[in-house]
Amino acid sequence: MTTASVAVIGGGVIGASVAYHLAVRGWRDVVILERSRGPGEGSTGRATGGYRAQYATPINVRLSLLARQLLCRFQADTGVDPGYFPAGYLWLGANEAQMAELRAAQRVQHEAGLREAVEVDPVEVARLNPALGREHIAGGVYCPTDGFIRPLSLLKGYLAAARRLGVRVEWGVEATGVARRPDGTISAVLTSNGPVGVTAVVNAAGPWAAAVAAWAEVDLPVAPLRRQVAATVPCDVLPETMPMTIFAGDGFHLRVRDGRVLLLLPTPGVEGRPFDHPVDPAWVRRVTEMAHRRVPVLRRVEMAAAACWAGLYEMSPDRHVILGPAPECPNLFLVNGSSGHGVMHSPALGQLLAEIISDGTATSLDVTPLRPTRFAEGEPNLVSGLL
Repeated sequence: MTTASVAVIGGGVIGASVAYHLAVRGWRDVVILERSRGPGEGSTGRATGGYRAQYATPINVRLSLLARQLLCRFQADTGVDPGYFPAGYLWLGANEAQMAELRAAQRVQHEAGLREAVEVDPVEVARLNPALGREHIAGGVYCPTDGFIRPLSLLKGYLAAARRLGVRVEWGVEATGVARRPDGTISAVLTSNGPVGVTAVVNAAGPWAAAVAAWAEVDLPVAPLRRQVAATVPCDVLPETMPMTIFAGDGFHLRVRDGRVLLLLPTPGVEGRPFDHPVDPAWVRRVTEMAHRRVPVLRRVEMAAAACWAGLYEMSPDRHVILGPAPECPNLFLVNGSSGHGVMHSPALGQLLAEIISDGTATSLDVTPLRPTRFAEGEPNLVSGLL
């Protein structure tokens, strides 16, 4: 049997960030176990690469601000440019009710330290994104320090820096279960290559986190949610510097990446379909029609069916990450349920969980609102319908 001080189950950007930050804090013999054959084959490789601090709860704003601090020094720390580009996020309200909710969220943002977020009127909206149709826009909110990141660059940087600090990464090795001591703690992770004796285990298994937690008889309320992305053919009708533009009423949003316009629209329902399941053509038609109405210049741009893709979010009941030791198994550490925010928050989550594992508590940020026991205690985070 091989051994490790900490086994991280899941080699996506969150797992890589945790492993790196543990190694920075002096942990040795850390291993990442990833069933994929190489980096970026899971959710990280399917992310669109947005970064924002415009949230409606203080803890998510503060997570984003901590992540931004780490993004700004990421290249110095890891040697890789994370691609952080502050193009801004522009949220649009169609009526006074939506504007009132956007303003309420902005008050939370200001109190949590995001002072640069501002309200914008329709004239300023048109300046920030001239391609938008003018109908049904009452105003919006905008933060110039929100923008874009490169998910695979983040992953590459954390993996490379972690390896330099002695972290082992085992590709194509699937964790299949755990062995437990009489006190309920985990003594070994069972894998397709044999057991790995451990001091601690990190569950960074993304949409499959609930199944991993169940091995230790931990009930983890995280479920996969399918999200789809429609992409145009390469074009230059919108600039790469355009802010991420989001219609608050239905969540339709768009950005430009690598010369294509990406269109996104949340759809209800929790599904566990694999990543390679085809994107729904009816959904693509629907999102394309919305884009043509709201961004008229896109009417002359074709969609590229082969460039569309889908991925899985890992959803928690309150759409906030679950962070910390599992109460039923204290050497199983959870970093699950980021609910679509995992890549952008991965720098902060890795540092915070490394602090919890090392010191028993997070020192960079008060993460009490993210504790795994909050649902059983009847204290979930309040969720805004817009942000």
